Amino acid sequence: MPRPVFTGAISFGLVLIPIKVVAATEDHSVRFHQYHLQDGGRIRTRKVCELDDREVSQGEIGKGYEISRDTLVAVSDAELREIPLPTAKAIEIVTFVPYESIDPIRIGEGYYLEADGTVANKPYTLLRKALERNSRAAVAKFAWHGRERLGLLRVKDNVITLHAMKWPDEIRSPEALAPEKVDLTDKEVDEAVLLIDSMTRAEGIEGAEWATDRYTQALEEVIHAKAAGKKPPALTAQAPAGKVVDLMAALEESVQRAREGRGETDADVHELKPKKSTAAKKTAAAKTSPKKTTAKKTAAKAKKASKPRRSA
Repeated sequence: MPRPVFTGAISFGLVLIPIKVVAATEDHSVRFHQYHLQDGGRIRTRKVCELDDREVSQGEIGKGYEISRDTLVAVSDAELREIPLPTAKAIEIVTFVPYESIDPIRIGEGYYLEADGTVANKPYTLLRKALERNSRAAVAKFAWHGRERLGLLRVKDNVITLHAMKWPDEIRSPEALAPEKVDLTDKEVDEAVLLIDSMTRAEGIEGAEWATDRYTQALEEVIHAKAAGKKPPALTAQAPAGKVVDLMAALEESVQRAREGRGETDADVHELKPKKSTAAKKTAAAKTSPKKTTAKKTAAKAKKASKPRRSA
């Protein structure tokens, strides 16, 4: 597991739960270095004092806030640690809400909260079970990296997770981005709904299909080929088609492709009803035929029995 990014406590009313905060995600992106095209030399970023005109070490660097061009207020790390704010040392739970009530666009990076020591096990488990039982998420405040933040606590696989959240004023309004009003037919909307149904996965997004970053794989192939002095693999993906003229035709074709991707065809879908109808007719015929035959035989016997016998 990675190193904790924060050590403190969860403040739950009067209950304190010592915890360690560990990053819940990893970045597997391919990293590039900058280099000089002329001679291949590495391009590096160095910290240079503009007054001394020399490179300085990390131990010589402090923090400061520039009030004006000539005025700088120095703030030490010790002063930042001692800021008179309850959330500077604890993740303070403020309220509880249904998880569905939180706009997903406000949810940021995720962390795992680990119980810190044996004494934390019982209150940690208590909070976890309480969250699970009433299907709630906790909204908290905490101070990291130079500012107070909002957080969302929920349960995942018996572990309490913390999601950093954006403040309301950090979310841009999307109103100006909405398209102008357009006319759509009910048939077009119905076909779009059918396409959504055709592409829906009841099992969610678990599995190998959702565990592969194809861009990173392709990029690694290019790097390995060039390192071996070989020609990089050719592009196999096709560019998206141009402007869609017939929206309905595009929807119908998309539905057809989605069905084919699941191994379905129009014939498979439409053959079901005739088969049931034919089977029903055969069953009905089988049930009614014996009755008709029996009735005819009975009538014939009765007619024969009713004829008078000729005397000798």
